[in-house]
Amino acid sequence: MRIIFAGTPEFARVALERLHAAGFDIPLVLTQPDRPAGRGMKLQASPVKQFALEHGMAVAQPRSLRLDGKYPDDAAAAREAIVAAQADAMVVAAYGLILPQWVLDAPAKGCFNIHASLLPRWRGAAPIHRAIEAGDAETGVTIMQMDAGLDTGDMLLIERLPIGAADTTGGLHDRLAVLGGRMIVEALEIAACGGLIAVQQPDAGVTYAHKIEKAEAALDWSQPAAVLDRRVRAFNPFPGAGSALGGEAVKVWSAHAEAARADGAVAGQVLAADEHGIRVVTGDGVLVLTELQRAGGKRLPVADFLRGFPVNPGQVFDAPAAAVDRG
Repeated sequence: MRIIFAGTPEFARVALERLHAAGFDIPLVLTQPDRPAGRGMKLQASPVKQFALEHGMAVAQPRSLRLDGKYPDDAAAAREAIVAAQADAMVVAAYGLILPQWVLDAPAKGCFNIHASLLPRWRGAAPIHRAIEAGDAETGVTIMQMDAGLDTGDMLLIERLPIGAADTTGGLHDRLAVLGGRMIVEALEIAACGGLIAVQQPDAGVTYAHKIEKAEAALDWSQPAAVLDRRVRAFNPFPGAGSALGGEAVKVWSAHAEAARADGAVAGQVLAADEHGIRVVTGDGVLVLTELQRAGGKRLPVADFLRGFPVNPGQVFDAPAAAVDRG
């Protein structure tokens, strides 16, 4: 099968690598335009673009695919490239652009999407983050036949993956990327034989994984410890859960909930701080912080963090937005 691939971040690069290794003919790769990144804010190619160029694949980077949109010339050039590719199917993984109907109709077998959730739960932009934040026991990958809706297409393949008590978005992302890469190869091989069975998504159980905003990073210490634990893991590595102590921004990269009484203490108050963790009062218990980072510093285990940033019992964490943003 001839495959057009559309994707941008590392999750998509893993799938492209697996398709390439499986021997699929990939005459065209679509990815987002280069973006400023790093301390110098220099233009940086996406992981998908880097892989494609390293392996001699043609790359297109339209700013839009809408022929009647803001960038009609980009869309027209992309349409010309897509038509010329004469692909049997398009594989889409975290591409970042909406596909108009003309794109969905272009390949003979349509467009296949690798989505990192058990649809219809967590349609949308941030399914891995939201599954951890919500305390889901499992997630997975759904290979979907794309339609004009937001992750509403028929399901073709689905596999489940447990979410562990210590899983972060970063770690779960990597496991799901590998799973998605394996599944899309399997789906295309079955599709080539006409053996895929499309199953309509149920109406019940639909949830939306809205895009992660930096403002969500601030920890609200009045919430239950288990909720804060999940938020720390969900926002690792982006945007990083944070708070402030003594007017300085502090990011919390690792923590765990502890069932404990803290009579007379206020939410955010430090009960103890040693090499085992910084114990902070929450709405219903204690959150033990074990990996932290001060503004401009490195992520450190709590023992090393405390050597450069002393924390004393009785101090109170808060979360002024400006302080957290500086982290």
